Amino acid sequence: MKTCLLFPDEKEKALTLSYDDGVDTDIRFIELLEKYNIKCTFNINAGLFAPEGSVRPEGQVHFRLSESEVKKLYDNPLCEVATHGLTHPFFNCQPSAQCMLEILKDRQAFEKLFGRIIRGHAYPYGAYDSNVVDILKQAGIVYARTTESHRSFKIPTDWLRMGATCHHNDPELMSLADKFINGEVGSNDGWLFYLWGHTYEFRGNDNWNVIEEFFEKVANNDNVWYATNIEVYDYVTAYRSLVYSANGDMVYNPTATDVWVKIDGKTVSVPSGKSVNI
Repeated sequence: MKTCLLFPDEKEKALTLSYDDGVDTDIRFIELLEKYNIKCTFNINAGLFAPEGSVRPEGQVHFRLSESEVKKLYDNPLCEVATHGLTHPFFNCQPSAQCMLEILKDRQAFEKLFGRIIRGHAYPYGAYDSNVVDILKQAGIVYARTTESHRSFKIPTDWLRMGATCHHNDPELMSLADKFINGEVGSNDGWLFYLWGHTYEFRGNDNWNVIEEFFEKVANNDNVWYATNIEVYDYVTAYRSLVYSANGDMVYNPTATDVWVKIDGKTVSVPSGKSVNI
């Protein structure tokens, strides 16, 4: 018996985004998310909010949002907020206790601000080691994005060392997007396109057209699930929790998430808490 992951509603592909720092260019970026109905995870530093009422100096590319602006902007069904360290440190150069404080204080601040549980992270500067990974686990973080790009659509297996398909400045961005939309998944697990970056780069490089062209390519596709990082994590975790009978004629879903799976080429829907005959 061969089982393959499908995304919600039998979709074969999923798209998720991850953008860092909580900067004012996220405003324009979220307007584009709303235009194309695409979701994104934003990784923010609660210890680096701009003072209330701050005005961006002429010519400054990277300009952080204030706490009230963060609350207003990301309290949006298309957005997930994740941790990025309280002060954007090099985690692999910090004492363990300080590393834990950086994560927990960031997490606590955003859980209070948004009234939701925060479980995601992106490593500032892409800096981490095995000790940092262990600290994230202890702090209740379930996934963490690195700055490594693998230029593929593979489903993560190590969620705390999670790479991305590519950065938006990758010269192969649009060829990867074309392959993602037009390629055949076949008898493999569903495809995940994971894009990352910083929205201030669009201002600095004067290339907002790059992300809009990408959105035009990948948006409004009936075979693509548009999700935040945590939605992808929760769904894949539910899929990997399915329990099969010894002779392979039943599958049980012990989770709170409805799951779709392809079994020997046949699509099977396994509702939350139910057993289904295959």
